[in-house]
Amino acid sequence: MIAEDDEPEEDDRTLFRRAMRDVVPLKRSQRALPTHRKGRGRATFARAERAAVLRESLGIGADLYEVQPGDELIFRRAGVPQTVLRRLRRGQYRIEAEIDLHGMTVSEASAQLGDFLRAARVNGLRCVRIIHGKGLRSGNRGPVLKNTVNELLRRSDPVLAFASARPVAGGTGATLVLISRL
Repeated sequence: MIAEDDEPEEDDRTLFRRAMRDVVPLKRSQRALPTHRKGRGRATFARAERAAVLRESLGIGADLYEVQPGDELIFRRAGVPQTVLRRLRRGQYRIEAEIDLHGMTVSEASAQLGDFLRAARVNGLRCVRIIHGKGLRSGNRGPVLKNTVNELLRRSDPVLAFASARPVAGGTGATLVLISRL
């Protein structure tokens, strides 16, 4: 190809050398570089893994029990007969109290739920209903309150079993909980 001034194009190497002809190399520093390492290296990955295990055990950011809006919640402790869970799912226990967590933040709902479960146990209540919603309006975060309730109930010792309510009693937006007696 011919340039505008009718001279053939120069190759890249020649152009680079021409552009660099006035460049002067930097002077070397007289400072000596260290020849030994200071201290031991850090085990970053091992430390990060220990921190992740600690967060998981404390329930911080744990998504072990993450559910989707239409998913049913079902849980029973070891030693609780399957027939008890079946009766709970069918709605055969009388609901003695309920709490509605709609519109609460996760921290508010956690505190309210903890207080509610303690009061229910102290008052000798056997079956309670928790209304948390299905999480349809939570967007890509999923059902935030439903996941919080699911995790807190699984970690709560007085809870023997829980299951999503029948469709006429709130469906997957409400959970029926069996509580152990004192």
